Amino acid sequence: MKRLVYSKLISWKNNTKHKPLIILGARQVGKTYILKEFGTKEFESMVYVNCHRDTFAKQLFRDLNVVRITKELERYFDTTIVPGKTLVVFDEIQEVENGIASLKYFCEDMHSLHVAVAGSLLGISIRENESYPVGKVQTLHMFPMSFIEFLMARGKNGMVETLTELNWDMMSAQHEPLIELMREYFFVGGMPEAVADYCENQNPTTVRQIQSEILDAYQRDIAKHTKNMAQRIRMVWDNIPAQLARENKKFIFGAVRKGGRAADFELALQWLAEAGIITQVSRAKSVALPLKFYADPSAFKVYMLDCGLLACMAGANPNDMLLGTNAFVEFKGAFTENYILQQLCSTLGRDNIYYFAKDNSTQEIDFLVQTQARTLPIEVKATVNVKSKSLSTFINNDHADQGLKGLRCSLLPYADQDWMENIPLYAAETYFQQYAEYV
Repeated sequence: MKRLVYSKLISWKNNTKHKPLIILGARQVGKTYILKEFGTKEFESMVYVNCHRDTFAKQLFRDLNVVRITKELERYFDTTIVPGKTLVVFDEIQEVENGIASLKYFCEDMHSLHVAVAGSLLGISIRENESYPVGKVQTLHMFPMSFIEFLMARGKNGMVETLTELNWDMMSAQHEPLIELMREYFFVGGMPEAVADYCENQNPTTVRQIQSEILDAYQRDIAKHTKNMAQRIRMVWDNIPAQLARENKKFIFGAVRKGGRAADFELALQWLAEAGIITQVSRAKSVALPLKFYADPSAFKVYMLDCGLLACMAGANPNDMLLGTNAFVEFKGAFTENYILQQLCSTLGRDNIYYFAKDNSTQEIDFLVQTQARTLPIEVKATVNVKSKSLSTFINNDHADQGLKGLRCSLLPYADQDWMENIPLYAAETYFQQYAEYV
């Protein structure tokens, strides 16, 4: 399946000053697949080491002599590693001691060799007694498949072209089919195994089974890596659908456990966020830049990394999601907000995404995104009913002197109202993509 991150891998390969590459991402988002595809297509040879399965890897990093490491790889795989022509891949790098630390010396002592590593953030983020090679590596974040990638997997290349060009007239002509496909995406999500199965079999039952297995794997990882915190992490994890079902989606610690406080669960939240399986969106108290200066760490919302996994966790009925408009309004629009955040992450990354809420007021802007080109105040509407005063008051009254233009994502076709653009939900990813170079 085609992944948009592939073009970034090509840029890394062609950069004469490349550093070792770390692909970061939650488990099962497609890191191994894309590296193998990249190595096979773009290099004359590839040396692939699975640091979890291959016992050879356990002693490979016994010291940080990368010349020795490379020679042992050549002997073990009976091949010649040629800088510029060979890609060396260390998968599940978190499973071996000194694996991550060795990248500093690949950068310093064998800088012409292309070395790429992948691993679950569940392991890399908590690797103890091992220094991270700050400044010596390039990092690339992978997320679940975006809506555009889902459409490509479904063979809808014409629709992909329409969306990529932001051709609003053509979108209007294809409005209903695009909504149907977006409904499928809400249910299937972007985990590659689930997408591949759905494209081949169109069977909601097997998709849900795959999603359940992924969630079970996350649960096992929680137990494996956090023996002392596992119970609290599970409590937070299991409570996410209920948090998103609330009208005000601000995370409430007391909803996790009666009488619960930040001190009880903030480390559990931090662990889940660093693992990449949730995204924490903090409140911005001001629209002044940079937004990070005005982030309120005591107020935030929590979303799942994937809308399909959210549907599975919530036990949403497949028929309700795939038929009619229930997928968009279920859980008070939680799936729709999670979907928009997922497209934001895949295009602009997880940094610089906030939400805005006034003290002692019901006014709230679902997402507030900072780019160098523009600050995006985003309102998410799950249906064609878009009546709301929050965005209009925010743009035209409270911040009229800042020259902001609002963005509303809804089921309505494109419209430009001067102070605000309405874009259809299915065009969110490609709309955000125009700001990717300004992040």
